[in-house]
Amino acid sequence: MTNQPHEGSYEGSYEGQYPQGYDPYWQQAYEDPHAGQQYTQQWQGQTWDTQVPGAYVPPQGQEQYAPAYTAPGAEGLAHPSRPSGTTGQGGSGLGGGTAETSAEEEPSYGPATLVGNPRITDAQRARLEGRSPIIEPGMQPAALTALLGLLLSGTAAIGSYAVLVPLVVLQAVTAAGWFRLNGMWPARQGIALAFAGALTADVALVAADRAPAAILGTLGVWVLLALVLQLRSHAEPDERMYGLMATVAAAALSIIAAGYFAADTDAVTVGAAAVAVAILARVLPLPTPASVIVSLLAAAGAGIAVGGMTGLGSNGAFLGAAAGGCALIGHRVASYDYPSRFVHFTAGVALPLAAAAPAVYLLGRALG
Repeated sequence: MTNQPHEGSYEGSYEGQYPQGYDPYWQQAYEDPHAGQQYTQQWQGQTWDTQVPGAYVPPQGQEQYAPAYTAPGAEGLAHPSRPSGTTGQGGSGLGGGTAETSAEEEPSYGPATLVGNPRITDAQRARLEGRSPIIEPGMQPAALTALLGLLLSGTAAIGSYAVLVPLVVLQAVTAAGWFRLNGMWPARQGIALAFAGALTADVALVAADRAPAAILGTLGVWVLLALVLQLRSHAEPDERMYGLMATVAAAALSIIAAGYFAADTDAVTVGAAAVAVAILARVLPLPTPASVIVSLLAAAGAGIAVGGMTGLGSNGAFLGAAAGGCALIGHRVASYDYPSRFVHFTAGVALPLAAAAPAVYLLGRALG
C-alpha cells in the first residue's frame, strides 16, 4: 500500500476541481456519519465487518466503491491485521494497493458468505487434498508402549499388587489421550472424571480381593455419573452428546485397563510382553499387510517364550496372539483422523495396552 498519488486518468479527472488537500469522500463522511457504512470493508473468506458477521453485499443496482488511493492519515482506520488492500473476487479493500498481487501472496480462504465459513478439520483437508487422514505413531511412541508393557510384565512377575504402579500411569495416559484424540482440548474435567473412575476401580478391586465385579460396578456408576453431569451442562445439545460419548468412552477404557490388576499374574506377564513386541514390530518399515502379519507372529512368539517361564507354557502363544491383535486395533484407532503429536504420545502409547486388557483377563482365566 502507498500514499503516493496515482498517475494517469485519476489526477486528470479531478485536477482543479477541489482545493489542494480537499477530499470529497472524507468531506461526505464528515457531513453524513452514515455515508461511510456503504463502503464497508470486505475480505475474501474470513471477514472483518463492523455490521454483520460476513462479507458485505452491496444493494441491488449499486456499484461497489473501490477508491484508488488512501487518504493521508486514513491508514489507522483499517483493520491492523488485514492484507495489503488487494482487489479480488470478494470485493475491494478500503484503500489503495495493486491488483497485481501474486496468487501465492493471497489468503487461501474459500468464498465469503453472510454466515461465515466453517473451519474444516485437518483430517477433512487431508481428504480433500487426496491425502490419507491415517497417520500412525512412529518409533518413539512404540518404544514408550513397549517400555510400559514390559513394566507391567515385570511387576506382574513380582506380584499382583506391584502391577498397580505402571497401571495407574497407563490409566492416566489413556484418559488424556482419548479426549485429545476426539479433538476435545482442554477437557480437564472430563479427563479428571475418567481418571477418577479408573482409580475408583483400582480401589474397588483391592477391597473386593480383585473380583472382576468391581470393574463392572464402577463402570456402571461412572456411566450414570457422566450422564448426569452432561445433562446439567448448558452447552448445545450436539455438544453435550459429543462430550457425553467422549467422557463415557474415556472412562470405560481407563476402567477396563484395570483388568491387568484383576487378571492372573502369569497372563499379565505374557500378555503385556506380547503387546510390547507386537507394537515394536508394527512400526518396522514394511507394507501394512506384511507388518500386521509380522506383528501377530512376533506376539505369538513372545507368548511362547514368556509362557515357558510361567505356568501357561505353550498356551502362551494363543494369549500372546490375542493380546497382540487387540494392541494392533488400539494402535490403529490412535492413528485415525489426522492425529497430532500429543495424540501419538498419549493415545498412541496407551491404547494398545488398554485395548489388550480384556483379552489378557479373559484368556488368562480360560487358559489358566
